[in-house]
Amino acid sequence: MDVSAADLDDGPATDLAAVGWAEGFRNYQVEALSAIEAVFASGRSRCWTVLPPGAGKTLVGLESARRLGRAIVVFVPNTAIQGQWMRTWERFAPEKIVGVGAERDLRQPVTVLTYQSLAVFDDENGDGSAKAGGGSLLELLHENGRALVAAMREAGPLTIVLDECHHLLEVWGRLVAELLDELSDATVLGLTATPPETLTSRQAQLVERLFGAPVYGASLPAVVRSGFLAPFTELAFLTTPSPVEADYIRGQAERFAEFRGGLLDPSFASTGFLAWCDSRFVVRAAGVEAGDGGAIAWGQLERQEPELAGAALRLHHAGLLALPPGARVREEHRQAPSAEDWVALLDDYVGNCLSGSAESQDAAAVAAIRAALPSIGYRLTARGIKAAQSPVDRVLARSEAKTDGAVEIVAAESGHLGDTVRALLLCDYERAGGTVSAALADVLDPQAGGALLALRRLVEDERTADLEPMLVTGRTVAAAPRSAAAFVEWAHREQPGLALAVEVRDGIGYVVGAWSSRTWVTLATRYFESGRSRALVGTRALLGEGWDARRVNVVIDLTSATTTGSVVQMRGRGLRLDPAWQAKITNNWTVVCVADGHPKGAADWHRFVRKHEGHLAVNGAGEIVSGIGHVDSAFSPYGPPETGRFAESNAAMLIRAGERDETRRRWAIGTPYTDELVHTIRVSTSRAAQATVPVSVTSAQLRALPAASGIAMRASRRFALWFTPGKAVRILAEAAGEPPLGTLGFATADALKACGLSPVGAEAVSAVTSPDGTYRLQLGGVDKATSLRFTQALDELIGPIAEPRWLIPRFHLAALPADRRAQRAVARAWLLGKAPHNAVVYHAVPAPFARGVRRLEAFAVAWNRYVSAGRPLASASAEGEGIMVTHRGSSPLDVTTTLRVSWN
Repeated sequence: MDVSAADLDDGPATDLAAVGWAEGFRNYQVEALSAIEAVFASGRSRCWTVLPPGAGKTLVGLESARRLGRAIVVFVPNTAIQGQWMRTWERFAPEKIVGVGAERDLRQPVTVLTYQSLAVFDDENGDGSAKAGGGSLLELLHENGRALVAAMREAGPLTIVLDECHHLLEVWGRLVAELLDELSDATVLGLTATPPETLTSRQAQLVERLFGAPVYGASLPAVVRSGFLAPFTELAFLTTPSPVEADYIRGQAERFAEFRGGLLDPSFASTGFLAWCDSRFVVRAAGVEAGDGGAIAWGQLERQEPELAGAALRLHHAGLLALPPGARVREEHRQAPSAEDWVALLDDYVGNCLSGSAESQDAAAVAAIRAALPSIGYRLTARGIKAAQSPVDRVLARSEAKTDGAVEIVAAESGHLGDTVRALLLCDYERAGGTVSAALADVLDPQAGGALLALRRLVEDERTADLEPMLVTGRTVAAAPRSAAAFVEWAHREQPGLALAVEVRDGIGYVVGAWSSRTWVTLATRYFESGRSRALVGTRALLGEGWDARRVNVVIDLTSATTTGSVVQMRGRGLRLDPAWQAKITNNWTVVCVADGHPKGAADWHRFVRKHEGHLAVNGAGEIVSGIGHVDSAFSPYGPPETGRFAESNAAMLIRAGERDETRRRWAIGTPYTDELVHTIRVSTSRAAQATVPVSVTSAQLRALPAASGIAMRASRRFALWFTPGKAVRILAEAAGEPPLGTLGFATADALKACGLSPVGAEAVSAVTSPDGTYRLQLGGVDKATSLRFTQALDELIGPIAEPRWLIPRFHLAALPADRRAQRAVARAWLLGKAPHNAVVYHAVPAPFARGVRRLEAFAVAWNRYVSAGRPLASASAEGEGIMVTHRGSSPLDVTTTLRVSWN
């Protein structure tokens, strides 16, 4: 909707209408522009849109603002992105009709400013926090900030574009909210790559205040599949701490292990820890069945205190607690108790058992707990156990081994790509400074985890030194002395007016001169893209967001960042297409450090998991899935693999890194997609069960079903088979053994459809075997909520029995004997109605079908069609209670299940 000059009192409408983007828009950009235009045409003055990094948010923002015909003010997170916006506007044609600037007085019709140019405060903290309290932050702005606000008021109605607006949720949200309230006549457009479903409730409230409902753009997989972003793969390099670091962590672990040994001693307190856990979780839950009105059902405890219930089940997995009645052990519980688990259990123990005791023994127990908690990063206060700085977590996050791992990655990628490698290493900070505590002074290198150490290691390693690695941060440009000198010489040719020199300190050449980060980032980027430097080390604050370098094909994440916005942005650095390499593939690496034997030893693994939550990427089987399953389908989000497997895992990852053609094939560029998320269930079997649990049959090839005796079949059909005993044997053989997993999926889907809970049934179930031997089942052609309903119901059906309202039997026909004569004897016995009784196992009827007679009957019909004869049985009946005694907590199939999210 182009706005004419007549629609406005004054302003640049006519000039803005005269310029345009001559290079054309991609299909999803056209859709986003139309959606934004429709929002503003409806009378709303604020909206926000979500597009992946590299998908052209800058262009969409500028074009949307241009069409509104008002003076434009853009706020961005840093100077690198500021330069990008200005360069993009300069590509609008005809050039220079509408100027772009970066001055606070808004002298140009298009102004691009950093958020920091507004958020400058007079108070001693520099962030307004000292005096603002609940008052106005605008009143605390430095005079430069106040002058900018005044200029925006005087400029008349503006279009304000807030780039990477997820930052507003973390840093500048309250200030910008006040500013927009002050400029009530402004039209506001927010742009981000952060999916709205990842927001916390507090962030969602702020977004609602700032923008209202989001305008969705295409997803990242959709843009990659369409060929507008580079295909990529997600990889991980797993490390253990350096010897010095490992010794320190081992010492901390021994301290906690010594405490834990005492804790598990029944004489630790007047009520021992394990005795308390037993009474708290096992006896109390059992009391529900005994009619104890004060008892709490396990399901209620899981809803009210999920962390505590999960900790109890991991204690059970460790062999220290009986399985609480009604509890079901899922994937997340099959791990050793973590530091967080011990804290949840100890907090409950202290608060509900020890603190109210007058026994001196219990006071000593509390003192012992207080002394032990710092070794795992917690402290005991009057209000319970609180998180404190964890030295072990700090060591893992900043381990030298992670920097060494990054060097191994760069060396391997250089071997794969040769001169075309363009590697970006991202760190939290340039140098550690004074952030290493005195307790870790002899454990961590003073520069551990910093970009400067990463540069030094790359320069010192003969495999990577020839890549001419460079350090580029908000305050420093550095390299090996020879490389720094070459860069200065090149920069002089590019900008003869620059007065630069090289200062060598501790073997590193620092480029110094009268220039700003906006200039050196631009120059260093061009230098890097030209191949004069093929490895760039920087901070995520400068190069991890909005920075454009189309030739990046390796991104290595050494940061501790886990917020969705930061992680999405870092991954986005390698997604832009490379004009010099049409088949570009990017490898995104995360380096992870894990320590055995310490409850906090998996802290960095859990950071790795959070980095991948909600992020979609292709896995080894060509599926686009969410979470760390796209790195390795064997990885669990609940705990790392054994450290003894790290070398094998790393070798496989480095090999996979070189298989870029295979990565492109897996992404299936140009093939159709629906751009929807679906839930899948993955089923793993034990080695013993792999041969007996088939995955699938098609719904058109229904097998004969076992019954209480022999198989279920009409009398007339059975009579006809008397004359073809060979066929009778074949039918019996097909019905023997475990049912294909696909049939359980068919039954679940058909029952959901019959109950009106799904628009499709068995015909939409896919059941395939993955290369790693796991089975994957999903319901296609449905929305995300329905696919989740299907996977959760199927998980209940094949998983361990907890406390279902109804049970359903599955009869198990034993395999036929090998001797042909014996086989015919079995067939004759069945045909005569004299076959022995089949074994029976029970499955829980999933919760969606246990509510009402109609739903229960729909499930029974589907079960009898695909899986087995048998009728539902109430668990509260006399027979049902007896079955629950023997089957509670057991699994009807020798399998384990995991639930994942994938993209179609």
